[in-house]
Amino acid sequence: MIRRLKYHEIDFKKYTECLENSEQRKYSATKDFLDITSGNHWEVLVYNDYEAVMPIPFVKKFGFKLIINPKLCQQLGIFSKEDNVTINDAFLGFFEKKYNIWYYAFNAENKFSKQLNQRQNFLIYPNDYETVRQKYSPKRKRKLRLDEEVLENSEVREVTMAEAFDFISKNTIGAKDEKDKNEFLKTFTDFENAQHLKIVAFFYHGNIINAIAVFSDDKTLALLGTFNDKEHVKLSGSSVIIDHIISQNIQHKIFDFEGSEVPAIEEFFRGFRPELETYSTIFNANKDLLKGFLNFRFYKN
Repeated sequence: MIRRLKYHEIDFKKYTECLENSEQRKYSATKDFLDITSGNHWEVLVYNDYEAVMPIPFVKKFGFKLIINPKLCQQLGIFSKEDNVTINDAFLGFFEKKYNIWYYAFNAENKFSKQLNQRQNFLIYPNDYETVRQKYSPKRKRKLRLDEEVLENSEVREVTMAEAFDFISKNTIGAKDEKDKNEFLKTFTDFENAQHLKIVAFFYHGNIINAIAVFSDDKTLALLGTFNDKEHVKLSGSSVIIDHIISQNIQHKIFDFEGSEVPAIEEFFRGFRPELETYSTIFNANKDLLKGFLNFRFYKN
């Protein structure tokens, strides 16, 4: 039996146990991650006594609940000890019947009897660092060989959000407007306060010219953003700092590139020779959502 639980009704101990022992475990479905990215605006579908769970984040527009993955949250979906198509189909049927879905992404392990739209992601799984580095493309290896002058005048180190704030703010790309950018910056700050954020910076002549923001937990490092000074792109600082954080963590943690539909970014990620995975999504365009309003088919709460 599948039942819907509002946020205050969730047994978070059972939810976390199900997630952490699941075949599909994703950092983005953890309570800490969803609380920060959704502002506690999420609920859960539960199969029997937490044998499987499906987190459902939402926003409210015009008094109606719209389901959409929060910013920086790539994959959610169904989590269970073993991925089961029959159970997944039951969740999917309940989900599509009861909710007004704008955009929702399942995880790469979830399989269904019907075909859904697919997106892609890139991962490096835990291994010995030298083995991982040997797989880098020849171009990526060349980018990591800095000339003598750069080596003498540069360093890579972890910094706080306060140290990197102005640089990240100035070099954020992809935000729709100033409000959108500030929301990203607040999310990074909240992650840091929850001890889940690492910011690694490349300094050249004492100034930050590249930085990456990474979500970190016991099992995963997830690339949330890369920030680059355009005047120093040729120095390949982004490659150096990603390689640095991989070298420090890959023996015990997954490195999740978080995918990209932008060809140039995809090419950059592929240079580290990660494994490709695909995951299922549901997307309804604005016109379809409007039709739902007019037909009064929305699940309102």
